[in-house]
Amino acid sequence: MNVSVRLLRRASMLPQPWRCFSRAAEEVALQRIRKVLCVAEKNDAARGIAELLSNRRMRRREGFSKFNKIYEYDYQMFGQNVTMVMTSVSGHLLAHDFIMPFRKWHSCNPLALFDAEIEKYCPENYLDIKRTLEREIQQCQALVIWTDCDREGENIGFEIIHVCRAVKPNLQVFRARFSEITPHAVRAACENLTQPDQRTSDAVDVRQELDLRIGAAFTRFQTLRLRKIFPDILADQLISYGSCQFPTLGFVVERFKAIQAFVPEAFYKIKVTHDHEDGSVVFNWKRNRLFNHTACLVLYQMCMEDPVATVVDVVSKPKSKWRPLPLDTVELEKLASRKLKINAKETMTIAEKLYTKGFISYPRTETNIFPKELNLSALVEQQTQDPNWGGFAQRILDEGGPTPRSGTKSDQAHPPIHPTKYASNLQGNEQRLYEFIVRHFLACCSQDAKGQETTVEIDIANEQFIAQGLMILARNYLEVYPYDKWSDKVIPLYHKGSRFQPTTVEMVDGETSPPLLLTEADLIALMEKHGIGTDATHAEHIETIKTRMYVGLTADQRFLPGQLGMGLVEGYDSMGYEMSKPDLRAELEADLKLICEGKKDKSVVLQQQVQKYKQVFIEAVARANKLDQALAQYLGEAAEVPEQDEVYPATPLSVRKCPQCNSDMVLKTRKNGGFYLSCMGYPACKTAVWFPDFVVDVTRDDSICDVCKPHPVHRLKFKFKKGSVPPVMPLEFVGCIGGCDEMLKELLDLKYLHRSSQPAPSTPQPGHHLQANHSLNRSSSETRQARGTSNQARGHLLSINSSRTPRAAPPAAPAAAADDGNAVVCNCGSEALLLTVRKDGPNKGRQFYKCGSGSCNFFLWADEQPQDRGSSTPLQPAAGRTPAGFQRPGGGREPLGSSSWDAGGGGTVCRCDQPAVTRTVQKDGPNKGRQFHTCPKPREQQCGFFQWADENVAPGPSGDDSLNHFGSNGYSRGLGSKAKRPGNLSSVSAAKKPRTCSICHQPGHTRKTCPQNH
Repeated sequence: MNVSVRLLRRASMLPQPWRCFSRAAEEVALQRIRKVLCVAEKNDAARGIAELLSNRRMRRREGFSKFNKIYEYDYQMFGQNVTMVMTSVSGHLLAHDFIMPFRKWHSCNPLALFDAEIEKYCPENYLDIKRTLEREIQQCQALVIWTDCDREGENIGFEIIHVCRAVKPNLQVFRARFSEITPHAVRAACENLTQPDQRTSDAVDVRQELDLRIGAAFTRFQTLRLRKIFPDILADQLISYGSCQFPTLGFVVERFKAIQAFVPEAFYKIKVTHDHEDGSVVFNWKRNRLFNHTACLVLYQMCMEDPVATVVDVVSKPKSKWRPLPLDTVELEKLASRKLKINAKETMTIAEKLYTKGFISYPRTETNIFPKELNLSALVEQQTQDPNWGGFAQRILDEGGPTPRSGTKSDQAHPPIHPTKYASNLQGNEQRLYEFIVRHFLACCSQDAKGQETTVEIDIANEQFIAQGLMILARNYLEVYPYDKWSDKVIPLYHKGSRFQPTTVEMVDGETSPPLLLTEADLIALMEKHGIGTDATHAEHIETIKTRMYVGLTADQRFLPGQLGMGLVEGYDSMGYEMSKPDLRAELEADLKLICEGKKDKSVVLQQQVQKYKQVFIEAVARANKLDQALAQYLGEAAEVPEQDEVYPATPLSVRKCPQCNSDMVLKTRKNGGFYLSCMGYPACKTAVWFPDFVVDVTRDDSICDVCKPHPVHRLKFKFKKGSVPPVMPLEFVGCIGGCDEMLKELLDLKYLHRSSQPAPSTPQPGHHLQANHSLNRSSSETRQARGTSNQARGHLLSINSSRTPRAAPPAAPAAAADDGNAVVCNCGSEALLLTVRKDGPNKGRQFYKCGSGSCNFFLWADEQPQDRGSSTPLQPAAGRTPAGFQRPGGGREPLGSSSWDAGGGGTVCRCDQPAVTRTVQKDGPNKGRQFHTCPKPREQQCGFFQWADENVAPGPSGDDSLNHFGSNGYSRGLGSKAKRPGNLSSVSAAKKPRTCSICHQPGHTRKTCPQNH
């Protein structure tokens, strides 16, 4: 029967949109398929499958990713010859993460992460794989998913479908289901193609989103807080939280605390021995032990009065040691850890390699029942050629064939782990693990070990004692399975009613012992019992708590909690939420199973779990001091963090929608003080409103403007600096920045610009899109701030608007003349300081005034004071009166004046009329560290312009209005009290004549830097 007929028969079972086709349409669609793209989860699997389906005749070529090859071969599918293009991904192709603003740790309160928008994107290192899929699918009419048949594999399959259908929306998609990479399995998968399982993929999406939200919120909260509380110890430590890793840590801590709390108790018992020719028999007291010394002593003395033993019973019965159950993932991890001393993570890594090479079946399975259709005899026969266990395998076949035990678990997807072909060329741990899997498989296909157990009961002074002997009759599975021990225990022949004199009758004491620390196998067993993680993720969670230093390993490979791990568990437990207990995560794992079974809706589970953990988070933050106290017991005294020093920023509340990208705009605080309104779409959108420095405080008001659009536009509650606003305006004011509030608009100088093709209205209309009246984007200013430059004054930006006539700077408060007996007053009303230039240069020794408090950028040359006061030229405007405005996203090279003086040469223009750039001398010598201006072009294209930054430039502006070409509103738009300023033009002209080069006699450089000297 060909594949097309099989697919038609299964059509009624296939989910949408397959069922919407008529049978005739299906037949036509299948006949059109000439080329099929097949995608496996890893390159090794893709190569193995291609080799089997092509009989090793495939053609290999390169994809965009050097790690993921492409294999082409012809194959009979859909009742016709088709070209198969087999390639692979490398695990998950897409990743979940928060949209850009929320990815930064300091972007928001961690609480906001429970509701923040999440996107699925292709990480940069997987873009080549994505490009390969996009290119190859263009020539193909169908897609077959060959990823692993488990939850993760199903989800990866849907990621591949998402990428391919973005190129071909109507692409036909099929799913190949297989449990091993063998000729029979992969051909059967081709003949029985199904549809991908959306519900299984949904369960993974829910788990990934919850892990991201919960993990990110708690990790940021813990890390940001505890780094401040314990700066000496945890300064660089990532203190992660995961809803699986924390209960895993909880098991380790719980066992350790049980050992710590254990109080040994003395016990006493009577021991009887009887020597014989072949050794000694120990008779154990039937009471086992007593915790009362006197009571035991009385009974012992009674026995010693007549220490003759009477045999009261002899029972002999068959005894069996059961062969192991078929191997599932959890048992593989536990047994490899116990018997082979290979940890769970390495075990699974090796098992996956053996699987992709075709040596074993799929290693991630919850099944311990062999399906009836699996040909076990053929699998046993493959092993008969081995010199070590081949004879045992042959005996299984000769004695009636395999008869495995059946367990109780089945995931309805994969059989138990078993060898799929014989391998004799493996080395190291690969060989050890493969041998273990083979021996386990042969053992469970064999017979139980048989023996005869004899129990002898004796009586001494009415106290009963028991001894047991064992005679092994048939070792059976033990012959091939050395990992289990069962040995003979010889006792002499006793007859009921006979009497004998014991060799010794003694009273011995001892004390109870605490439980042992957990081994990895113990920990995996606890995780499975309580539903923490899955068989596929146990190893990952254990590895995480080890790498985070929450736990360590003792010399005998047992888990011991670290100080940080102990403190975290005790801290959260003291809050009342036992987050180290498995209950919360176990509920989620149960819900995920219900999603896979179609019994619960994905969105309902997601909403319930998010709200549950969100509430836990809120209460944990409220009781965070308990976490500090718990950790202080292990890490030393906690540092005092002032109340006003927030550990993490407040949750941003939306003020309005961004006029550029429609994202929320929220209030933010600049690091150096002041406020601004920022688009949450940053850095993709750089729209922002920078409020002037005279805004002491601003918060979002609950009231909403009825006029401005798009709704809602929240009003803002401003607090202004005293003396900075007109007398008619209160210092505390609630207004709208949408454009309808004329007074606020004028005070903050908000601009509403339209497209250049439209005439600008004389009166701005509320509700219009807000446009930037600056050309400088936010990212450039933030980059400079991050580098430590001081060219920005409280977040204001130096920029121009070349399309508009420059607006005269608002006049500052006039400075009173000193010769009138009055002090010089700066822009913020404080008395200005009189200082003297100390730096070498043309203005050395010259006196000037500046703001005494440093709160504004007032500057005035002392020797120009009378002239300036009498002229109509305004002084440098106060930083507090800086206009605020939206910024439009900008790109490319910034225009003259739009970058800082440090980066842009202080307004200096080179010989080719380009804004000069500022460089710093790096070469050792007397000028090292000195700054200079030079041509911005590449070295081979430079005009030869050179000028020292500290020569021919005054240290501050005179307030000359002619300098307003550097910014549409004067220096205060971009310069602060500590920023470098362009020199006074009159002082430039009066400066000494610049020196010239002794080689070319041109000004601007010396012979050392002369272009003719290179």
